[in-house]
Amino acid sequence: MLLPAKAEVARHLRRYRVWERAMLASPDDRRVRATFEDSGYTLCVLMGKRCAREAADAAERYLRTNPGTYLREQGAARPHVGALA
Repeated sequence: MLLPAKAEVARHLRRYRVWERAMLASPDDRRVRATFEDSGYTLCVLMGKRCAREAADAAERYLRTNPGTYLREQGAARPHVGALA
């Protein structure tokens, strides 16, 4: 499984949190809501999740752990050495 660069994850998570606060402050503003939803979608794609809240949680876990630990927590199976032969 390929993992995104931690700097990119941190940048997109910050962007998501900024727009989340803006959307909560102005829930009727369509531009703010659309940008918040776009930032959530980007985080979903980056983290391989279907829900923005799950993606934000996964991003926070990923940023505070090492890649091996994160993959184990996500249940990613490690390929066997002879699996591709």
